[in-house]
Amino acid sequence: MSPSPSSSAQAAREALAARLRELRLDAGLTGRDIAARAGWSVAKSSRIENARTPPSDADVRAWCRTCGAEEQAADLIAANRTADSMYVEWRRKQRTGLRRLQESAVPLFERTRHFRVYCSNVVPGLIQTDDYARALLTAITEFRQIPNDVAEAVEARMARSHVIREGDHRFALIIEEDVLYYGFGDAHVMAGQLGYLLAVMAFPSVSLGIIPRTAARRMWPIETFMVFDDERAAIELLSADVTVTAPTEVKLYVRAFAELADMAVYGTKARALITEAITSLG
Repeated sequence: MSPSPSSSAQAAREALAARLRELRLDAGLTGRDIAARAGWSVAKSSRIENARTPPSDADVRAWCRTCGAEEQAADLIAANRTADSMYVEWRRKQRTGLRRLQESAVPLFERTRHFRVYCSNVVPGLIQTDDYARALLTAITEFRQIPNDVAEAVEARMARSHVIREGDHRFALIIEEDVLYYGFGDAHVMAGQLGYLLAVMAFPSVSLGIIPRTAARRMWPIETFMVFDDERAAIELLSADVTVTAPTEVKLYVRAFAELADMAVYGTKARALITEAITSLG
C-alpha cells in the first residue's frame, strides 16, 4: 500500500528533523547550545528536532546559521514548505472528479514561463486533442472509480492549454516513440491526435522531441514529470501526485530532462516518426 498524504507529510517532517539533528551533531553542539544561540527555549529546539513542531523558515535559517551550515538552508526550507503537499494520493485530489484538478493547475501554468515536460506513456496534456483527452480521462475515471465529470474535465483541460498559444511561455516537450502507438480512443481519435502533434511542431513556443525506440539509451524511461521554471517539479505516479521544490531535487529532474532531450529527434526526423505512426493506423 502507498502511504497516506498525512503519513507521507509526517515522514517528510521527520526527515527534516533528522537532517537538522545531523547538522547539530556535525557542529558538535547540544540542543541546549542551539536554543541558547538562537534565543529559544530548550523545549522549542527539542520539539523541532523531534518533529513535534514544524519549524518556520526563520527557525531553519537560525538553526543552519548556528551550525555553520547556512548553504543548506534553502534546501531545508523548501523541504519544510512542501511537507504537506509533496505526496498527495490521486484519490484525494480526484475525489470529486477531474474538472477541479484541471482548473487548479491554471494559475501555475499561467505564471510559468519555461515548461519542461517528459511523458513516457501518454501525449502531454498541454497538446492533447479534446477527443484524445476524453478517451484518456474516461479511462482514468473508470479505473479510479471516481465521479464522472469527463465532459467538464475535458473542457477545463482544453481551456488551460491556452498557454501553449498565448502569453510569454516556452515549452520543451519530450515523448517516447511508443506514446505514438498507445491507442486512446479509436483510429480516428489517434489520427487526429497525431495530426495535431504535427501542427504543434510549427508553434514558435514549442519544441517537441521524440525518443526513437531504437535510440541508444543513456537514460531509462521514467515516470511522467514536468518542471516549472526550474522552481518545482511535478511527478505523476500511479497512486499519487508528487511535488518537489528542494533545489537539489529539482536540479535532478532538470538533469534527467537534459539527458532524455539529448536522445530525442526533432524536426524532420520527429515528423517522420509521427507520419509512420499515422500510416500504421491503416
